[in-house]
Amino acid sequence: MTDALPPLDMIARQQPLASEFGYRSTAAEVIAGVDLSGKTAIVSGGYSGLGLETVRALANAGVHVIVPARRLDAAQEALAGIDAVDVRSADLGDLDSVAAFTETVRRDGRPIDLVLDVAGIMATPFGHTAQGFESQFGTNHLGHFALVNGVAELLPEGARVVSYSSGGHFRSPVRFEDIDFETTPYDPWVAYGQSKTANALFAVGLARRGAARGILAFSVHPGGIMTDLQRHVPREELISRGWIDEDGTPNPRFKTPAEGASTGLWAATAPELADLSGAYCEDCSIKGIVPPEHTDMTTGGVKHWAIDPEAAERLWALSVTATGVDGFA
Repeated sequence: MTDALPPLDMIARQQPLASEFGYRSTAAEVIAGVDLSGKTAIVSGGYSGLGLETVRALANAGVHVIVPARRLDAAQEALAGIDAVDVRSADLGDLDSVAAFTETVRRDGRPIDLVLDVAGIMATPFGHTAQGFESQFGTNHLGHFALVNGVAELLPEGARVVSYSSGGHFRSPVRFEDIDFETTPYDPWVAYGQSKTANALFAVGLARRGAARGILAFSVHPGGIMTDLQRHVPREELISRGWIDEDGTPNPRFKTPAEGASTGLWAATAPELADLSGAYCEDCSIKGIVPPEHTDMTTGGVKHWAIDPEAAERLWALSVTATGVDGFA
């Protein structure tokens, strides 16, 4: 089936591209003037940090937003006062829970114009999802893979899927020979990097499959932002990495949640991306490919291993086997 799909020239699609927005642009600035009235979006992680800012901006633009939430009470409290938000139970670390969520969405039958996969976990202690996959790969990638494929039939022409990756993908390609750290020692940052590479590769695989239906997919690095994502990183490590100072003040280079949400919304709406499905975006732009030996994440750019079509196909096949879902078959 995949042999019949159009090939993707990701080298061409990843050429540098600037926009009118940049590093400090906010979600509200990116969405201003964009007509999204009557649209429906799914935003994972939509009740804290970047996800909450994303939901707020979309709702203000007239979008009906569905928020899958592991903690329903916390989600409802955080989203109180924002109109047109529908909170439903879902745990990305449990594929059965994701399946139950997507079944409710399919039952509604409402077209899903946007999916923003914002939720994630970072540098967690070693653990497993409900189905036994390494926690970060299973939650960050497989949970979102199952979610998007579970609502694939509802994605109309022009729909966009935005997969939240990270500059952390520099740390590791997908370790196909030992994804779950069964034969090698667990490293929480390598595991995080692998999962963020998987998020980017998911967009490449989805771009290939969605092309015939006019469905676009992108991955984004939102930038460094202090949110609940860092909850598993010890304070001493946050200081040693320069993320906070001794008083707990975040590095001034870090973005606010509103600034961090801008690139995802740019990828979800920018007309200049219409022919670049599969691209990895950051700072409301595309910064190109960095060489294998490049390690400075602050410069931006994407490693080739995160946009490699062959790796994307291998990951797609693995993910279908792991989740039992392929909405584009």
